Amino acid sequence: MTFNIRFENEHDKNNGWQYRRELVAEIIQRHAPSLVGTQEGKWQQLLYLKKYLSSYNSYMPNRVIDDTSQYPTLFYRESEVTIVQGGEFWLSKTPAIHLSKNWDSAFPRMMSYGLCLERGSKRHFLAAVTHLDHKGNEARWQQAKIINTFIQNHIGPTILMGDFNDRPGSRVHQLLTGTESELRDSWKILGREEDEKSMTHHGFTGMPKKTRMDWILVSKHFRVIDAQIIRDNSEGSYPSDHYPYMVDLDWA
Repeated sequence: MTFNIRFENEHDKNNGWQYRRELVAEIIQRHAPSLVGTQEGKWQQLLYLKKYLSSYNSYMPNRVIDDTSQYPTLFYRESEVTIVQGGEFWLSKTPAIHLSKNWDSAFPRMMSYGLCLERGSKRHFLAAVTHLDHKGNEARWQQAKIINTFIQNHIGPTILMGDFNDRPGSRVHQLLTGTESELRDSWKILGREEDEKSMTHHGFTGMPKKTRMDWILVSKHFRVIDAQIIRDNSEGSYPSDHYPYMVDLDWA
């Protein structure tokens, strides 16, 4: 599952984190994915999820903590998956420097990754979660190139998920899923349509906006069985301004 949980923002008023955090945790527990990649979570939001997602652990390797950063984060169901090793880096010219950003990026952007062991099969795979910039076209392209280089240097089963802030078919999408890439778009693999029902951003309204910007990309080592855009809400109140997106995978 990839889930942009919307950062804690005082201007969200009735859609503030304090009003929807229980629903975020409830939806994750209800659908029970083996892995969740969250975006936009600030430190206190991640601590809340870590506390209330009792079946999950979180992976935050050597993370520099501050109250302003939005951290892409992996949560994993401990009975099914463990993370053996991993890391994270900023999508900039200086990836080891905390909060670094370049080009026309509005915010510092990051990727977190872990080498996972599926307990049942004893097989390893790489899982990565990221969030590309929402304003800077050049930044988004350069950030995607950094991610692509990292993924191409990894030989083996790979899952890349996140909020890419771009449309299917864009040059970012083509770079990450094209003929020279090891990854494919799970939605496309199933032959699903690109229409209002596929859009994942809705601005807390439940009405689709923009495009399908939340993706789960997988290597050829996986078979995509199903995919679901989760529209769960509580009497019209939504857990985020994005819908979570979840896929059911098996080994190919």
